[in-house]
Amino acid sequence: MQDAAKNLVLVLVALFPIVDPLGGSPFFLALTGEYTPETRKALSWRIAMNCFFLLIGSYFIGTYVLAFFGISLPVVQVGGGLIVIATGWTLLKQRDDEKHDVHRTVQPQDTFGQAFYPLTMPLTVGPGSISVAITLGANAAHRHAYHPLTILAALVGLTLIAISVWLCYAFADRLARILGATGMTVITQLSSFFLVCIGVQITWNGIKALLESITLHFG
Repeated sequence: MQDAAKNLVLVLVALFPIVDPLGGSPFFLALTGEYTPETRKALSWRIAMNCFFLLIGSYFIGTYVLAFFGISLPVVQVGGGLIVIATGWTLLKQRDDEKHDVHRTVQPQDTFGQAFYPLTMPLTVGPGSISVAITLGANAAHRHAYHPLTILAALVGLTLIAISVWLCYAFADRLARILGATGMTVITQLSSFFLVCIGVQITWNGIKALLESITLHFG
């Protein structure tokens, strides 16, 4: 039970800063400014479902896809951990105007035609989120061999992330008024710092496994 709880927290802390529904909500609001609140909520639900299935597939299937290409789990942990560190560091150093520049050229065309692209990918779940989900899945498989409680914890964590996407996007207008620019910045920066720490831990898990395999090989 304790390992499942740790896995739940790990999924939330590692993925939430990259998915970043709080930081993405202003962009979503800008892209859907012409929609009614009801339409925006329906679109938010579609995006949340897309995010859920993308992350589920990456978490549980990504490991086997990598195994097909002969990539070991410790190597995935090291590589994925470095990506997590780099992503967290980039988010820490990124300025608000740079974030706006990324999505400034995207314009809404129809109500649900843009639900998957660009609102789900890459606005909400991009390559970074998918890489981290694969890394977390590989890390969990390596440590717990997908124990039922581990699977349940991951499902709960990914469900909570999807719900947070729906809540932040559906009520983006209210959230922007409540938190303000400063509140959004504080939440994003704090989450990014934790993301760097998580990346260091995952990288160390992979390095330790590689060192142990070398010791066993030459021992």
